[in-house]
Amino acid sequence: MTLTVKPSVGLRGETTVPGDKSISHRALLLGSLAQGETHVRGWLAAGDTLATLGVVRALGIDVRRDGDRLTFTGGTLREPSGPIDCVNAGTLIRLIAGLLAGQPFPTVLDGSEQLRKRPMRRVTEPLRTMGADIEDTNDRPPIRIKPANLEGTTHILKIASAQVKSALLLAGLFADGETTVIEPGPGRDHTERMLAAMGAPINVDGASVSIKGQRQGLPLQALDLVIPGDPSSAAFLIVAASIVPNSDIRVTGVGLNPTRTGLIDALRRMGAEIEVEDQSQQGGEPVGTLRINGRGEKPLAPTKEFGEEVVRAIDEIPILAVAATQATGETVISDASELRVKEVDRIALLAAELRKMGAQIEERPDGMAIYGPTPLKGALVNSHGDHRLAMALAVAGLVAEGDTRIEDAGCIDDSFPGFAETLVSLGADFS
Repeated sequence: MTLTVKPSVGLRGETTVPGDKSISHRALLLGSLAQGETHVRGWLAAGDTLATLGVVRALGIDVRRDGDRLTFTGGTLREPSGPIDCVNAGTLIRLIAGLLAGQPFPTVLDGSEQLRKRPMRRVTEPLRTMGADIEDTNDRPPIRIKPANLEGTTHILKIASAQVKSALLLAGLFADGETTVIEPGPGRDHTERMLAAMGAPINVDGASVSIKGQRQGLPLQALDLVIPGDPSSAAFLIVAASIVPNSDIRVTGVGLNPTRTGLIDALRRMGAEIEVEDQSQQGGEPVGTLRINGRGEKPLAPTKEFGEEVVRAIDEIPILAVAATQATGETVISDASELRVKEVDRIALLAAELRKMGAQIEERPDGMAIYGPTPLKGALVNSHGDHRLAMALAVAGLVAEGDTRIEDAGCIDDSFPGFAETLVSLGADFS
């Protein structure tokens, strides 16, 4: 699919974004282990989460779906009839590896050609220290898992990673003794919040989280869960309204978990006008409405992003780079080498594609430097099959002179189905 974007003269109105992808994955995986009936509303029906739905069903859980509502009864998982297809979902394959490491049946985890390029040893190696019988294929999928008796242990992660942490905590549910994960800085904590809500004996102490498990698995309580809007999806609307002059939009029901608000903090420092309204709690997660006023006469200021804040905005770095093209001065993003092992090398490809539009970007080993403000020009660009690159390029097209055409834009549905329609409803011109 090719998406054509025309320059915008202002975005206005109120909208929502689809349910949080990270929480949607976890609702299915943890709910599959729970005793009793789980009810989920606001579930994201996108490419990656549909893969998780297929995997849970392959493991014997009868999930009934009605739009964004799921109802199912968890319990004992069963051996799948063949290899488990994780499609493109990196979060899924890493989390399910931890969940299945302590099961009494063998499994093989595989996926698409794109997924087969993503590193897996960051999960398989620490699982082996717990006694897991798990093998990757030269640090890539397929992953082969055989039954094993797991023992709780302490893991000290070199890089903060919610996926690795979650995989180890899920394995810890089926391990004798205590499993502890210590991160060098704050990572997403959706797994810890959901486990606590389900009655698991979990303890969080700063960057350390521990859980006491048992070989037959810990009993978890089923939840009636409402999933908040995904802040990583809202990020594209936030930046769009921040860089398109004469914009004023409200995005309701957005998750405001502090481990996910790095982009908002960065944009505020750059001078973006972002207000939080109607704050509440939803399923153990903070939620609110974001109001964004577009820039007036004063352009955005540059920023320097590194360390903890990059961890809290790792998925939003591509769209932050687009905002930086419209800021006066040099924006530097570092400590973001994780972007090179996402669906694609987001550092190299984002820099290459934005340069086609006239952006001044210097690629660096762990990030990039962006020089602005740059008058972007419409161009033929390519997403390379990456949903976040596709949406970032679309937002860049809103402030470019002339039409921007994005090839392979269908991948946007991996995380934000209805992205183009949402922006059109706010006044953008997409076709």
